Amino acid sequence: MARFVRVQGENGPVYGRVEGEQIRLLSGDLLSGWNETDRCIPLEGTPLLAPCQPGKIMAVGFNYRDHAEEFHADLPTEPTVFLKAPTSLAAPGQPVRYPKVMTAQVDYEAELVIVIGRRARHVPREEALSHVFGYTVGNDVTARDLQSPTGQWSLCKSFDTFAPIGPWIETELNPAAGLEISSWVNGQEKQRSNTRNLIFDVPFLVSYLSQVMTLEPGDLIFTGTPSGVGPVQPGDVMEMRIAGIGSLINSVEREE
Repeated sequence: MARFVRVQGENGPVYGRVEGEQIRLLSGDLLSGWNETDRCIPLEGTPLLAPCQPGKIMAVGFNYRDHAEEFHADLPTEPTVFLKAPTSLAAPGQPVRYPKVMTAQVDYEAELVIVIGRRARHVPREEALSHVFGYTVGNDVTARDLQSPTGQWSLCKSFDTFAPIGPWIETELNPAAGLEISSWVNGQEKQRSNTRNLIFDVPFLVSYLSQVMTLEPGDLIFTGTPSGVGPVQPGDVMEMRIAGIGSLINSVEREE
């Protein structure tokens, strides 16, 4: 496995590669060219930043068969696509802020997230994976009560801290092989499914979105969530797990 993290260095964020219980620090940019350094720091106890800094965050709704059934919706024939604001990004361990205005229901959503590694425009499906750098775990946090009345998915999903990702980017992974995905709130399982249940798979989504917009290195695609979504409250702890990647943990705190 090749896992890459992002940490706070002396002069700003730096990338690193996970080597057992250590992080090998890198020089340069992970997506445009990097070199190893001779410096290692411990993995345990080192606060991790969001593993990349995306220019844009794209997301897909109703992309698991069980989730569409949960909302009594017909299986889509085209992806339901929306954008999350880049300012909604949050790091592993960073508290998700429960907004003080506009919503009284904040939901968790465990998701596999694609990290674009190479510029993509009008990419055919059979070439799509060559533009993927790797994958990470995401939580598409949603102000559910703001979603239906307005119909503006981007609005209800773009509050600050509503896009936690991490803990790292895994580059040696095949979602088509079937990855278990689950979510837990305060230690209780809430969601469980498998990436085999994706309606639109990774190559399709990369190709499809590249027909509309240029995908740049570091851009993220949230691929959808399984059934079992539900609300959280300040004080709750959310954990999203994907086999082959790891665990993303974020608590919920009330916005001051």
